[in-house]
Amino acid sequence: MAKIILKTNNLSYKIGKKYILKDVNLKVYNNEIHTLVGTNGTGKTTLAFIIMGLSGYQPSTGEIIFKGKNITNLSITERAKLGITLAWQNPALFEGITVRDYLNLNRGSIPPEKSIEMVGLNPHIYLSRVVDSSLSGGERKRIELASVISIHPRLAILDEPDSGIDMISIEDIKGIILGLKKLGSSVILITHREEIADIGDTASLICRGEILKVGKPEEVSAFFKKNCERCNHVGDYNEELLK
Repeated sequence: MAKIILKTNNLSYKIGKKYILKDVNLKVYNNEIHTLVGTNGTGKTTLAFIIMGLSGYQPSTGEIIFKGKNITNLSITERAKLGITLAWQNPALFEGITVRDYLNLNRGSIPPEKSIEMVGLNPHIYLSRVVDSSLSGGERKRIELASVISIHPRLAILDEPDSGIDMISIEDIKGIILGLKKLGSSVILITHREEIADIGDTASLICRGEILKVGKPEEVSAFFKKNCERCNHVGDYNEELLK
C-alpha cells in the first residue's frame, strides 16, 4: 500500500470570525495525482497557499504533516527544500531573462533541455527566447510547468494549470501532469475542468472550506453534478441537497 506523503489534520483558517477553511483532513499518497475540485471561492487556492507556507497563510488550527514531519510552522523556503513546490494559476513574470536562465533559477536536477521538451516546446527554439510579452499565455504556462518539472519535486501543487489554455492544448497539459507522476512526483491538482480532474487517482470536493466528498474522480464528479450544480450559492451549499 502506498505511503502518505502529505496529510492535514483538522486544518482551519479564518479571517476575523469567518472560516475560509474548516477542519480539512486531506491525505495525498506517494506518486498520486490528487485533484481538488469545487466552485470559485470554496478555499481550494487558500489550501494550496497554506500547504506551501505563503506569508499570511498560517493556519488558525490544525497541522500539516509532510513525509512524517510536522511542517506547520516551517517557512516557505524550508518547505521548498523538503521538495514542495507550487505552480501559480497566473505564471510568474520574470521579464528580460532567457527561458534557459529562468529554468536554471531553481537549480533543479532535470536539465532545461529535458524539462522544456516535456511540456511540448522545442528546446532549440525556446531556451534562447526572452521571457517577455512576445510569449503567449499558453507558452508562459508551459514554461512555468517546465520550471516545476526541472525541480523534480516530491510534491507539486498545480493551481489551475489549465486556465487560459485552449481545448487543443488540454491534452498536452494532461500529458505534462502525467509526466510529473512518471517522474515519481505526487501532485495536488486544482481544476474546474472535469476532463482534467479525470486524470487524478483520487479527488476531493471542497465547498464552504470543507471537504464534502473524497473518492474516484468520476464518483466525485457525479456527486458534484447531482448536488452542487443545483446550489445557488457560489462557495456555499444547501445541506438539504446533500441528504
